[in-house]
Amino acid sequence: MEISAGQWILILFLVIIPLLYEWSATFKYFCKMAFYNGYILFLAFIAIPICAVRGRNVENMKIIRFMMLHVKYLYGIKIDVRGTENFDIKEPYVIVSNHQSSLDLLGLMEILPDRCVPIAKKELMYMGTVGLACWLGGIIFINRKKTDDAISVMAEAAQTMLKEDVRVWVFPEGTRNHNGSMLPFKRGAFHLAVQAQVPVIPVVISSYRDFYSKKERRFTTGRCTVQILPPMSTRGLSANDVPALTDRVRQAMLIAFEGLSVELGAPQ
Repeated sequence: MEISAGQWILILFLVIIPLLYEWSATFKYFCKMAFYNGYILFLAFIAIPICAVRGRNVENMKIIRFMMLHVKYLYGIKIDVRGTENFDIKEPYVIVSNHQSSLDLLGLMEILPDRCVPIAKKELMYMGTVGLACWLGGIIFINRKKTDDAISVMAEAAQTMLKEDVRVWVFPEGTRNHNGSMLPFKRGAFHLAVQAQVPVIPVVISSYRDFYSKKERRFTTGRCTVQILPPMSTRGLSANDVPALTDRVRQAMLIAFEGLSVELGAPQ
């Protein structure tokens, strides 16, 4: 029985790919990231018809969260959560969190409170099934390139929080930070909290350095800790107090982040 060229190629593919996956950390990194992104697109595809029954509704975030919770097991990532009692307040609040990579989605979904939606860059809305699922989940999209639009969205978000009892999750660094610390915080989230006169709850996700590094093209199994810090009140604060509030929250988060990094043995 003769083997065709196409069959030889298939055989080589089936042999070489597993070997490369085991022998090359870089190849493994790209395989894992490709699967991660592709799988999220797939999960979004499944979530869309379920969420569409309600239309655009913050309650759809429960469905999206439920469908995402198992992803950490596929990658052998253990997530420890501390301070969940700090979410036990009845009023709306603004959550601010550090932003390291797309893996932050796992930590976000691990602790996402009821009636809480992230604020995301507008470009996400055009990312196929993920964008549509996010829209159906009530995620608030903001155009970071247009200041006037951003201010308008934040003002509308403040009204929505109070009127509809919605919590908001913001990454105040504005972009992913792969350097193992925290970038300066943008003040939009803190203006939002002050305008609505609601607490700010800082959330710190520990460094991924022991199992993930984009720069080194490394992605193995590991663990991280998500620490929810006590709420910081904004009652009586005005726009003039926003810079000091921003600095105070960032400092508290930075101390917690560095403490977790030492505890987990992550390189500084």
